[in-house]
Amino acid sequence: MEATRRRRARGGAALLALAVSLCASVAGCGTPGAPLPPSLNLPDRVTDLSAIRTGNVVRLTWTMPRKNTDKLLLKGMIAVRVCRREGAGACEPAGADVQFASGAAGDFAETLPAPLAAGNPRGLAYFVEVRNKSGHFAGESNAAWVLAGAAPQPVAGVLAEVRKEGVVLRWNAVDTASARDIAVRFHRKLLTLPAPKSSAQKGPLAPPPEPVEQSLLVEPGSQPGVALDKTIRFGETYEYSAQRVARSTVDGHALELAGELSAPVRVEAADVFPPAVPAGLAAVATAATNGQPASIDLSWQPVTDTDLAGYLVYRREAETPWRRISGPQPQVEPAFHDANVEPGHTYIYGVSAVDEGGHESTRSADAEETVPEP
Repeated sequence: MEATRRRRARGGAALLALAVSLCASVAGCGTPGAPLPPSLNLPDRVTDLSAIRTGNVVRLTWTMPRKNTDKLLLKGMIAVRVCRREGAGACEPAGADVQFASGAAGDFAETLPAPLAAGNPRGLAYFVEVRNKSGHFAGESNAAWVLAGAAPQPVAGVLAEVRKEGVVLRWNAVDTASARDIAVRFHRKLLTLPAPKSSAQKGPLAPPPEPVEQSLLVEPGSQPGVALDKTIRFGETYEYSAQRVARSTVDGHALELAGELSAPVRVEAADVFPPAVPAGLAAVATAATNGQPASIDLSWQPVTDTDLAGYLVYRREAETPWRRISGPQPQVEPAFHDANVEPGHTYIYGVSAVDEGGHESTRSADAEETVPEP
Protein backbone atom coordinates (compact mmCIF):
# COMPACT_ATOMS: atom_id res chain seq x y z
CA MET A 1 0.00 0.00 0.00
CA GLU A 2 2.73 2.39 0.95
CA ALA A 3 4.58 1.67 -2.31
CA THR A 4 1.39 2.34 -4.31
CA ARG A 5 0.87 5.73 -2.66
CA ARG A 6 4.47 6.73 -3.45
CA ARG A 7 4.06 5.79 -7.12
CA ARG A 8 0.83 7.84 -7.34
CA ALA A 9 2.50 10.86 -5.71
CA ARG A 10 5.43 10.70 -8.08
CA GLY A 11 2.98 10.52 -11.06
CA GLY A 12 0.98 13.55 -9.85
CA ALA A 13 4.11 15.61 -9.42
CA ALA A 14 5.18 14.75 -12.95
CA LEU A 15 1.81 15.82 -14.40
CA LEU A 16 1.94 19.08 -12.44
CA ALA A 17 5.43 19.80 -13.76
CA LEU A 18 4.24 19.14 -17.35
CA ALA A 19 1.26 21.47 -16.91
CA VAL A 20 3.45 24.25 -15.56
CA SER A 21 5.83 23.84 -18.50
CA LEU A 22 3.00 24.04 -21.07
CA CYS A 23 1.41 27.05 -19.38
CA ALA A 24 4.72 28.90 -19.38
CA SER A 25 4.83 28.54 -23.18
CA VAL A 26 1.36 30.11 -23.66
CA ALA A 27 1.00 33.87 -23.07
CA GLY A 28 -1.50 34.89 -20.46
CA CYS A 29 -2.01 31.38 -19.01
CA GLY A 30 -2.60 32.38 -15.43
CA THR A 31 0.42 34.66 -15.56
CA PRO A 32 -0.04 38.48 -15.68
CA GLY A 33 1.59 40.04 -18.82
CA ALA A 34 2.75 43.63 -19.46
CA PRO A 35 -0.10 46.09 -18.75
CA LEU A 36 -1.79 47.66 -21.84
CA PRO A 37 -2.12 51.49 -21.96
CA PRO A 38 -5.70 52.72 -21.42
CA SER A 39 -7.59 53.84 -24.56
CA LEU A 40 -7.86 57.61 -24.88
CA ASN A 41 -10.87 57.23 -27.22
CA LEU A 42 -9.59 60.01 -29.48
CA PRO A 43 -11.66 60.33 -32.68
CA ASP A 44 -9.66 60.13 -35.91
CA ARG A 45 -8.87 63.53 -37.40
CA VAL A 46 -10.85 64.90 -40.35
CA THR A 47 -8.96 64.87 -43.66
CA ASP A 48 -11.53 66.16 -46.20
CA LEU A 49 -12.49 69.60 -44.87
CA SER A 50 -13.47 72.07 -47.63
CA ALA A 51 -14.54 75.72 -47.48
CA ILE A 52 -16.39 78.10 -49.79
CA ARG A 53 -16.87 81.81 -49.22
CA THR A 54 -19.83 83.56 -50.87
CA GLY A 55 -20.23 87.21 -49.98
CA ASN A 56 -19.29 87.36 -46.31
CA VAL A 57 -20.52 83.86 -45.46
CA VAL A 58 -18.08 80.93 -45.22
CA ARG A 59 -19.49 77.39 -45.46
CA LEU A 60 -17.53 74.33 -44.37
CA THR A 61 -18.24 70.69 -45.17
CA TRP A 62 -16.49 67.50 -44.06
CA THR A 63 -17.04 63.82 -43.17
CA MET A 64 -17.12 62.80 -39.51
CA PRO A 65 -14.79 59.93 -38.53
CA ARG A 66 -16.27 56.50 -37.82
CA LYS A 67 -13.51 55.20 -35.57
CA ASN A 68 -11.11 56.41 -32.91
CA THR A 69 -7.32 56.19 -33.07
CA ASP A 70 -7.53 52.67 -31.57
CA LYS A 71 -9.64 51.58 -34.57
CA LEU A 72 -12.73 51.15 -32.41
CA LEU A 73 -16.12 52.36 -33.64
CA LEU A 74 -17.30 55.66 -32.23
CA LYS A 75 -20.75 55.87 -30.65
CA GLY A 76 -23.15 58.68 -29.92
CA MET A 77 -22.84 62.34 -30.81
CA ILE A 78 -19.34 63.78 -31.18
CA ALA A 79 -18.33 67.36 -30.44
CA VAL A 80 -16.59 69.42 -33.12
CA ARG A 81 -14.73 72.68 -32.60
CA VAL A 82 -14.31 74.95 -35.64
CA CYS A 83 -11.50 77.49 -35.68
CA ARG A 84 -9.77 79.79 -38.18
CA ARG A 85 -6.25 81.08 -38.44
CA GLU A 86 -4.98 84.19 -40.21
CA GLY A 87 -1.27 84.18 -40.88
CA ALA A 88 0.81 82.65 -38.07
CA GLY A 89 -1.61 83.57 -35.31
CA ALA A 90 -3.59 81.28 -33.03
CA CYS A 91 -6.55 79.29 -34.30
CA GLU A 92 -9.48 81.41 -33.14
CA PRO A 93 -12.86 79.73 -32.42
CA ALA A 94 -15.50 80.32 -35.10
CA GLY A 95 -18.74 80.21 -33.15
CA ALA A 96 -19.90 77.59 -30.67
CA ASP A 97 -19.01 73.89 -30.88
CA VAL A 98 -21.31 71.67 -32.92
CA GLN A 99 -22.13 67.96 -32.67
CA PHE A 100 -22.56 65.23 -35.29
CA ALA A 101 -22.88 61.45 -35.36
CA SER A 102 -19.93 59.32 -36.46
CA GLY A 103 -19.71 58.98 -40.24
CA ALA A 104 -22.20 61.83 -40.78
CA ALA A 105 -21.74 64.74 -43.17
CA GLY A 106 -20.58 67.72 -41.14
CA ASP A 107 -21.40 71.29 -42.10
CA PHE A 108 -20.89 74.71 -40.59
CA ALA A 109 -21.46 78.30 -41.69
CA GLU A 110 -20.46 81.62 -40.23
CA THR A 111 -20.64 85.26 -41.22
CA LEU A 112 -17.15 86.68 -41.12
CA PRO A 113 -16.43 89.22 -38.40
CA ALA A 114 -16.07 92.76 -39.72
CA PRO A 115 -12.24 92.86 -39.55
CA LEU A 116 -11.99 89.71 -41.69
CA ALA A 117 -14.55 91.03 -44.21
CA ALA A 118 -12.60 94.22 -44.91
CA GLY A 119 -9.32 95.18 -46.50
CA ASN A 120 -7.30 93.54 -49.24
CA PRO A 121 -7.66 89.81 -50.06
CA ARG A 122 -5.52 87.58 -47.81
CA GLY A 123 -5.39 83.94 -46.83
CA LEU A 124 -7.61 82.56 -44.07
CA ALA A 125 -7.40 78.87 -43.06
CA TYR A 126 -10.20 76.93 -41.34
CA PHE A 127 -9.78 73.76 -39.25
CA VAL A 128 -12.05 71.40 -37.35
CA GLU A 129 -11.10 69.47 -34.22
CA VAL A 130 -13.13 66.35 -33.43
CA ARG A 131 -13.07 65.99 -29.62
CA ASN A 132 -13.88 63.23 -27.15
CA LYS A 133 -15.97 63.73 -24.02
CA SER A 134 -12.92 64.97 -22.14
CA GLY A 135 -12.27 67.65 -24.75
CA HIS A 136 -9.16 65.97 -26.17
CA PHE A 137 -8.55 65.51 -29.90
CA ALA A 138 -6.09 63.69 -32.16
CA GLY A 139 -5.12 66.81 -34.11
CA GLU A 140 -6.45 69.52 -36.37
CA SER A 141 -8.03 68.61 -39.68
CA ASN A 142 -6.53 69.53 -43.00
CA ALA A 143 -6.58 73.27 -43.68
CA ALA A 144 -9.45 74.62 -45.80
CA TRP A 145 -8.49 77.98 -47.30
CA VAL A 146 -10.60 80.99 -48.24
CA LEU A 147 -9.77 84.63 -48.89
CA ALA A 148 -10.46 87.16 -46.17
CA GLY A 149 -10.99 90.77 -47.20
CA ALA A 150 -13.69 92.87 -48.80
CA ALA A 151 -15.87 90.82 -51.17
CA PRO A 152 -16.49 92.15 -54.70
CA GLN A 153 -19.66 94.16 -55.06
CA PRO A 154 -22.77 92.29 -56.28
CA VAL A 155 -23.66 92.09 -59.97
CA ALA A 156 -26.68 94.23 -60.84
CA GLY A 157 -28.93 94.58 -63.88
CA VAL A 158 -28.60 90.99 -65.16
CA LEU A 159 -30.55 90.36 -68.39
CA ALA A 160 -30.72 87.30 -70.67
CA GLU A 161 -31.84 87.35 -74.29
CA VAL A 162 -32.12 84.41 -76.68
CA ARG A 163 -30.38 84.79 -80.01
CA LYS A 164 -29.71 82.37 -82.83
CA GLU A 165 -26.12 81.90 -81.67
CA GLY A 166 -27.03 81.39 -77.98
CA VAL A 167 -28.12 83.36 -74.92
CA VAL A 168 -26.74 86.90 -74.68
CA LEU A 169 -26.08 87.89 -71.05
CA ARG A 170 -25.87 91.53 -70.02
CA TRP A 171 -25.19 93.25 -66.71
CA ASN A 172 -24.15 96.62 -65.32
CA ALA A 173 -20.40 96.87 -65.85
CA VAL A 174 -18.31 98.63 -63.19
CA ASP A 175 -15.48 100.70 -64.64
CA THR A 176 -13.21 101.15 -61.64
CA ALA A 177 -9.57 100.22 -61.15
CA SER A 178 -10.48 97.63 -58.49
CA ALA A 179 -13.06 95.96 -60.74
CA ARG A 180 -10.98 95.65 -63.92
CA ASP A 181 -9.16 92.54 -62.67
CA ILE A 182 -12.28 90.81 -61.36
CA ALA A 183 -14.05 88.07 -63.31
CA VAL A 184 -17.81 87.50 -63.48
CA ARG A 185 -19.16 83.98 -63.05
CA PHE A 186 -22.63 83.07 -64.30
CA HIS A 187 -24.36 80.09 -62.72
CA ARG A 188 -26.84 78.40 -65.07
CA LYS A 189 -29.55 76.01 -63.91
CA LEU A 190 -31.60 73.83 -66.24
CA LEU A 191 -35.27 74.14 -65.24
CA THR A 192 -36.81 71.88 -67.89
CA LEU A 193 -37.70 68.38 -66.74
CA PRO A 194 -35.96 65.70 -68.85
CA ALA A 195 -38.29 64.27 -71.50
CA PRO A 196 -38.58 60.49 -72.01
CA LYS A 197 -36.10 59.36 -74.64
CA SER A 198 -37.45 57.99 -77.88
CA SER A 199 -35.74 55.18 -79.75
CA ALA A 200 -34.20 57.77 -82.09
CA GLN A 201 -32.51 59.48 -79.11
CA LYS A 202 -30.87 56.31 -77.80
CA GLY A 203 -27.66 54.62 -78.83
CA PRO A 204 -24.00 55.65 -79.03
CA LEU A 205 -24.72 58.68 -81.27
CA ALA A 206 -27.40 60.13 -78.98
CA PRO A 207 -26.47 63.51 -77.43
CA PRO A 208 -25.33 63.26 -73.79
CA PRO A 209 -27.77 64.46 -71.13
CA GLU A 210 -27.42 68.12 -70.30
CA PRO A 211 -26.05 68.88 -66.78
CA VAL A 212 -28.57 70.49 -64.45
CA GLU A 213 -26.06 73.10 -63.30
CA GLN A 214 -23.18 74.68 -65.22
CA SER A 215 -21.09 77.82 -64.90
CA LEU A 216 -19.67 80.37 -67.34
CA LEU A 217 -16.65 82.45 -66.29
CA VAL A 218 -16.22 85.80 -68.03
CA GLU A 219 -12.56 86.76 -67.69
CA PRO A 220 -11.39 90.31 -67.05
CA GLY A 221 -10.60 92.15 -70.26
CA SER A 222 -13.63 90.76 -72.11
CA GLN A 223 -16.23 93.12 -73.51
CA PRO A 224 -17.58 94.80 -70.36
CA GLY A 225 -21.12 93.97 -69.36
CA VAL A 226 -21.86 91.38 -72.05
CA ALA A 227 -21.19 87.67 -72.68
CA LEU A 228 -22.57 84.89 -74.88
CA ASP A 229 -23.55 81.41 -73.68
CA LYS A 230 -23.17 79.22 -76.78
CA THR A 231 -23.80 75.93 -74.95
CA ILE A 232 -27.60 76.22 -74.55
CA ARG A 233 -30.01 73.84 -76.24
CA PHE A 234 -33.12 75.23 -77.89
CA GLY A 235 -36.37 74.06 -76.35
CA GLU A 236 -35.01 74.27 -72.79
CA THR A 237 -35.68 76.77 -69.98
CA TYR A 238 -32.74 78.16 -68.00
CA GLU A 239 -32.13 80.33 -64.97
CA TYR A 240 -29.03 82.54 -64.65
CA SER A 241 -27.49 84.28 -61.65
CA ALA A 242 -24.11 86.04 -61.49
CA GLN A 243 -21.40 87.02 -59.03
CA ARG A 244 -18.09 88.84 -59.26
CA VAL A 245 -15.04 86.73 -58.43
CA ALA A 246 -11.64 88.01 -57.26
CA ARG A 247 -8.79 85.51 -57.49
CA SER A 248 -5.48 85.36 -55.67
CA THR A 249 -2.71 82.89 -54.82
CA VAL A 250 -1.72 82.62 -51.15
CA ASP A 251 1.13 80.29 -50.08
CA GLY A 252 0.67 78.27 -53.26
CA HIS A 253 -3.11 78.01 -52.86
CA ALA A 254 -5.21 79.39 -55.73
CA LEU A 255 -8.16 81.00 -53.96
CA GLU A 256 -11.34 82.80 -55.01
CA LEU A 257 -13.32 85.49 -53.27
CA ALA A 258 -16.83 85.60 -54.70
CA GLY A 259 -19.40 88.31 -54.16
CA GLU A 260 -23.07 87.72 -53.49
CA LEU A 261 -25.19 86.05 -56.15
CA SER A 262 -27.45 88.32 -58.16
CA ALA A 263 -31.18 87.84 -58.41
CA PRO A 264 -31.89 85.04 -60.91
CA VAL A 265 -33.28 85.68 -64.38
CA ARG A 266 -35.19 83.06 -66.37
CA VAL A 267 -35.15 82.57 -70.13
CA GLU A 268 -36.96 80.14 -72.44
CA ALA A 269 -34.66 79.15 -75.27
CA ALA A 270 -37.31 78.83 -77.97
CA ASP A 271 -35.97 78.28 -81.48
CA VAL A 272 -37.80 80.93 -83.50
CA PHE A 273 -34.81 81.78 -85.68
CA PRO A 274 -34.65 80.94 -89.39
CA PRO A 275 -31.57 79.34 -90.93
CA ALA A 276 -28.80 81.34 -92.55
CA VAL A 277 -29.47 82.90 -95.93
CA PRO A 278 -28.07 80.81 -98.82
CA ALA A 279 -25.09 82.45 -100.52
CA GLY A 280 -23.30 82.06 -103.81
CA LEU A 281 -26.36 81.43 -106.00
CA ALA A 282 -25.34 80.87 -109.65
CA ALA A 283 -27.45 80.11 -112.76
CA VAL A 284 -26.19 78.45 -115.94
CA ALA A 285 -28.45 78.13 -119.01
CA THR A 286 -28.32 75.30 -121.59
CA ALA A 287 -29.85 75.77 -125.07
CA ALA A 288 -32.20 73.21 -126.54
CA THR A 289 -30.26 70.71 -128.70
CA ASN A 290 -30.96 67.33 -130.31
CA GLY A 291 -34.51 67.24 -129.07
CA GLN A 292 -33.50 68.11 -125.50
CA PRO A 293 -35.38 71.10 -124.06
CA ALA A 294 -33.62 74.18 -122.85
CA SER A 295 -32.91 74.41 -119.10
CA ILE A 296 -31.24 76.46 -116.37
CA ASP A 297 -29.20 74.80 -113.61
CA LEU A 298 -28.90 76.51 -110.24
CA SER A 299 -26.30 75.90 -107.53
CA TRP A 300 -25.40 77.62 -104.24
CA GLN A 301 -23.32 77.15 -101.12
CA PRO A 302 -24.87 74.76 -98.57
CA VAL A 303 -26.28 76.14 -95.32
CA THR A 304 -24.74 74.47 -92.24
CA ASP A 305 -27.51 74.93 -89.66
CA THR A 306 -27.96 71.67 -87.74
CA ASP A 307 -31.76 71.77 -88.02
CA LEU A 308 -31.83 72.57 -91.73
CA ALA A 309 -34.72 70.90 -93.58
CA GLY A 310 -33.81 72.12 -97.09
CA TYR A 311 -34.25 74.92 -99.59
CA LEU A 312 -37.08 76.69 -101.46
CA VAL A 313 -36.46 77.95 -105.00
CA TYR A 314 -38.22 81.04 -106.43
CA ARG A 315 -38.34 82.54 -109.92
CA ARG A 316 -39.71 85.61 -111.67
CA GLU A 317 -39.43 87.46 -114.98
CA ALA A 318 -38.83 91.20 -115.20
CA GLU A 319 -41.35 92.89 -112.89
CA THR A 320 -43.58 89.84 -112.35
CA PRO A 321 -44.12 88.55 -108.80
CA TRP A 322 -41.94 85.84 -107.28
CA ARG A 323 -43.27 82.30 -107.72
CA ARG A 324 -42.04 79.20 -105.95
CA ILE A 325 -40.95 76.61 -108.50
CA SER A 326 -39.49 73.90 -106.23
CA GLY A 327 -41.67 70.98 -105.09
CA PRO A 328 -43.99 70.76 -102.08
CA GLN A 329 -41.12 69.46 -99.93
CA PRO A 330 -37.89 71.44 -99.38
CA GLN A 331 -35.10 70.82 -101.85
CA VAL A 332 -32.52 68.77 -99.95
CA GLU A 333 -29.45 69.35 -102.13
CA PRO A 334 -28.00 72.85 -102.80
CA ALA A 335 -28.86 72.60 -106.50
CA PHE A 336 -31.94 72.78 -108.74
CA HIS A 337 -32.69 71.94 -112.40
CA ASP A 338 -35.29 74.22 -114.03
CA ALA A 339 -36.51 72.65 -117.30
CA ASN A 340 -39.61 74.84 -117.56
CA VAL A 341 -37.98 77.72 -119.45
CA GLU A 342 -38.38 79.32 -122.88
CA PRO A 343 -35.61 80.30 -125.33
CA GLY A 344 -34.93 84.02 -125.37
CA HIS A 345 -36.48 84.59 -121.96
CA THR A 346 -34.57 86.04 -119.02
CA TYR A 347 -35.28 84.59 -115.59
CA ILE A 348 -34.39 85.84 -112.11
CA TYR A 349 -33.93 83.31 -109.30
CA GLY A 350 -33.78 83.42 -105.51
CA VAL A 351 -33.29 80.67 -102.92
CA SER A 352 -34.23 80.54 -99.24
CA ALA A 353 -33.45 78.01 -96.49
CA VAL A 354 -36.04 76.45 -94.18
CA ASP A 355 -35.51 74.57 -90.91
CA GLU A 356 -37.35 71.63 -89.35
CA GLY A 357 -39.59 74.02 -87.43
CA GLY A 358 -40.77 75.66 -90.65
CA HIS A 359 -38.84 78.90 -90.16
CA GLU A 360 -37.75 80.30 -93.52
CA SER A 361 -34.81 82.60 -94.16
CA THR A 362 -34.96 85.60 -96.42
CA ARG A 363 -34.13 84.97 -100.07
CA SER A 364 -30.60 84.93 -101.34
CA ALA A 365 -29.15 87.53 -103.64
CA ASP A 366 -30.69 87.25 -107.12
CA ALA A 367 -29.16 85.28 -109.94
CA GLU A 368 -30.23 86.22 -113.49
CA GLU A 369 -29.85 84.14 -116.65
CA THR A 370 -31.12 84.27 -120.26
CA VAL A 371 -31.98 81.11 -122.16
CA PRO A 372 -30.18 81.07 -125.55
CA GLU A 373 -32.05 80.71 -128.75
CA PRO A 374 -31.61 77.32 -130.47
